[in-house]
Amino acid sequence: MNESIPAKLGIIAGKGHYPLLLAESARQQGVREIFALAFHGETERRIQKLADRVVWVRLGQLSAAYAALQASGVPHFVMAGQITPTSLFNMRMDRELLALLGRLRERNAHSIFGALTAELSQRGIEMLPASRFMEAHMPDPGILTTRAPTPEQQADIELGQKVAKTTSGLEIGQTVAIKNGTILAVEAFEGTDETIQRAGKLGGPGAVVVKVSKRGHDVRFDLPVVGERTLKSLRKAGVAVLAVEARRTILLDRPAIIAQAERQGLCLVAIETTEN
Repeated sequence: MNESIPAKLGIIAGKGHYPLLLAESARQQGVREIFALAFHGETERRIQKLADRVVWVRLGQLSAAYAALQASGVPHFVMAGQITPTSLFNMRMDRELLALLGRLRERNAHSIFGALTAELSQRGIEMLPASRFMEAHMPDPGILTTRAPTPEQQADIELGQKVAKTTSGLEIGQTVAIKNGTILAVEAFEGTDETIQRAGKLGGPGAVVVKVSKRGHDVRFDLPVVGERTLKSLRKAGVAVLAVEARRTILLDRPAIIAQAERQGLCLVAIETTEN
């Protein structure tokens, strides 16, 4: 790694294992002090054991979040973990957030987090790439499990890659499910797991799922992530192959994800893409 290791790191911590794994990895790489901004009802309580300081705020309370980030004295932050998508429609928003959303012509992950990142930059807070400290969990191109895709599955992977790059560029989603050349499901607002389950209901077992980064993605908050919950959804839907974009997908955590894929007979492959 060529980048210098900051003495202090802030984590804007969403749902799931990602913020926890990031904190552990950062500490192992030499970060001495970790501050976490956590969200009630979203962030796992275990973050309190991994960070030196944690401030809890409620979703929608952007003024409180800004105040906590600036008061932390930490100049570098990483966004890690999702926020429940439907929260956009049912959380109580303060004036700061209402004003920010009012300035956006389109409301999606890219526009909202992009606006937040720009605002933080004006306040002297630098957002580091979401991949920072997570490089060991981002696979190079290749077959990651014992079983390789069949020629028919490889054809579905290539189709899925093409479709997913197109739909992600339209702010629709980064995941697509295919079976025997038929597109079963394309991710939209519901998220990856629900897309996989929908594909299983429509096409039965044996589908191929492809997950890629969005065209023109912002590396500070727009990297695909695959965790244990995703593998459970794949097993439940009877998915045969999961193809992820090499060097741009975080596996949480990589050894555990590969081992679980082997146990459930899933072919896991990291694919090289030519369009970013």
